[in-house]
Amino acid sequence: MDPNRTSMEMNVEGIIQCIIQGDESGVQTQLQEFNKEYAQCFFFDAEERDRRKKRRLEEFRKNKVRECTDSDSDYDQYSKEDRSILLRQNLAVVLVRFIRTVSKCRLLRVCLRTLRILSRDKKVLGPLVTDSALLTLAKLAGLTTSDSSEDTSDPDSDFYDSIITSLVKTKVLHCANEDEGDSDARYQDDEGSAFDDDSISNTTSADLDSISGLGSHRTSINEMHRGGIHHKVLERGRKDRRESKLDGEEEEEEGELGEEAQRKEAMKVLCNVVYNSTWAQERFSALRLMCGLIQRLSSSLSCSSPSSVQFYELRLMFLITALRPELSAQLLQEGGVSLLTSALEGCLDIQWKEQYQCVFDPTALPISLDASQRIVEILKILFNITYSSHRQEPSEDDAALYRHLVAILRLCLMRKCLLVDDTDELQGHTVNLLSALPLQCLDVLLVGPLESGSKECQGVNMDCVHTLLLFMEKRLELGDKVKEKLTPVLNLLTESCRAHRETRQYIRNHILPPLRDVSQRPEEGTTVKSRLIRLMTHVDTDLKHCAADLIFVLCKENVRRFVKYTGYGNAAGLLATRGLLGGQRSRMSSSDTQYSTDSDSDTEEYRQVKDRINPVTGRVEAEQPDPMEGMTEEEKEEEARRLIMLFNKLSRGNIIQPMGVNTEGKLVPMTGLRDNSLIEEGRMESEKDGDSDEIED
Repeated sequence: MDPNRTSMEMNVEGIIQCIIQGDESGVQTQLQEFNKEYAQCFFFDAEERDRRKKRRLEEFRKNKVRECTDSDSDYDQYSKEDRSILLRQNLAVVLVRFIRTVSKCRLLRVCLRTLRILSRDKKVLGPLVTDSALLTLAKLAGLTTSDSSEDTSDPDSDFYDSIITSLVKTKVLHCANEDEGDSDARYQDDEGSAFDDDSISNTTSADLDSISGLGSHRTSINEMHRGGIHHKVLERGRKDRRESKLDGEEEEEEGELGEEAQRKEAMKVLCNVVYNSTWAQERFSALRLMCGLIQRLSSSLSCSSPSSVQFYELRLMFLITALRPELSAQLLQEGGVSLLTSALEGCLDIQWKEQYQCVFDPTALPISLDASQRIVEILKILFNITYSSHRQEPSEDDAALYRHLVAILRLCLMRKCLLVDDTDELQGHTVNLLSALPLQCLDVLLVGPLESGSKECQGVNMDCVHTLLLFMEKRLELGDKVKEKLTPVLNLLTESCRAHRETRQYIRNHILPPLRDVSQRPEEGTTVKSRLIRLMTHVDTDLKHCAADLIFVLCKENVRRFVKYTGYGNAAGLLATRGLLGGQRSRMSSSDTQYSTDSDSDTEEYRQVKDRINPVTGRVEAEQPDPMEGMTEEEKEEEARRLIMLFNKLSRGNIIQPMGVNTEGKLVPMTGLRDNSLIEEGRMESEKDGDSDEIED
């Protein structure tokens, strides 16, 4: 018998017995022990269990220990896991009912911590996703003042008797499984199939407190959680750095009020439930809990000092706006941009110098850990509600609001956090949000006086643009999750270069300096240009187009200049996509884009070797001997005929397909070009014949 399983059974039974007897002190002691033991416990689903089983079997086969696929120990492992799930479900059912009657704040906090541990498991979420449970948690979190009414037709004694009966039956099955072996193990495995995701039916929610009996209780819990089939169990992530103590410790943090600690624990449970259950997300929307969350956040912003609950309010708002589009639209309609901008302003303690210019003090203290985490959550929520506004024409009021926000985001880019990783995370989310805002509002990034040490171009402050360049370089060097981390900043720099002449010129001087050394391929080396050119042939289509677009815009969308800096081989992908293989100027540039007329003058070093540069590779190639040297004219003609015959043979066998460029600059098969040319010649001949007939008449 597994001592850990036995310990959980005893804990659950002891907790329920203490609740029946009204022993709140005993309940608190028992739950504290449970929380301490399982504080770092994350449970796994059947898929993870099957993966572990397959890995064990592969190891057994490799070591020639056994060749079978199942054993008594496998069935025993399944039955143990099913019993453990049932125990945790029963505990969740009891606690959801119990917290409605608890008046002591410390005991309530302990109960909520236990529910937070249980809410990490998808299979135990059933009791937590009913309307009654969600409203109870919302009330404890301060999102609503109302609570669902209890079903008074079900006395407490009957409710707890059904739970005790469930635990007794589980224990009997456990003992029978240990005594009778293989046949009962199979029966127990069949009995536990009610927990499989495939057996979950899509039904409406109900209050689980009125459910009695082992079979119906187990089935209904899974029926409630219809969203479980769509999500895996919450994986274990990095520890919440906001917590100064272990989850199992019960002491309140210094200076934290009991009611505030209670709201924080309830908010954590809601975050886990909403993240893990699509059903909870739907009910969150139907119960209109977003209104309470908006009001709660508005009231917390009016306080002089933010409470520790504010971060979890923001986290819940981020989750629900990311998972439910209608709630994201609701927040936007109810002034979410203005509300969150005010929250961002409060986190940074901003002082305004002019309408769209914040006071920036380079010697100011770094942003604190707590403030940086709240800022990141705010930026993520703002992205969720504004990502569709990038290509839209904002109204006058919206444009003023977005410019006000961009001025604050400029400060987010310039400020530093206590930790380097936090600074990188803050800048990353700032870039994501900037790429989602209307392009015409980003001119605020260039607002700022020129001071000693400022980066400038044509009298315009480029400090913010320089920060973006450094951020892009850092992401290029790291090479981790390249698409997710690089695409936003590449798009932002590209659009900024199209919109602002000074920005394009500054970035071009930084990325595409005048060509001097052309002895190596453009993609070789460690410069920013070479790294970007390497991305132009990346396997990910979106990423390679983003990198190519930036360099193409820096070349003023001039094909000849683009090929000069990248080589025709690297440039062919973008040119083929845009139909520019014929060398014509891009027709896809925005009508608002106006490039300066300054010429791309060649350096003296480049002019000396210009005639020897291979246009495909973009570098000076070593001179190769003439393969036809010493051949007579007849031999050259014979070699040419032989090559033509070989090409025709490969083409007829569909081994190769000769391609050419049509009048639109796109690659098409040579047969198509030939047919088009014959049609064109025929049309011209017919026109000539018509003209001659007309003259004769």
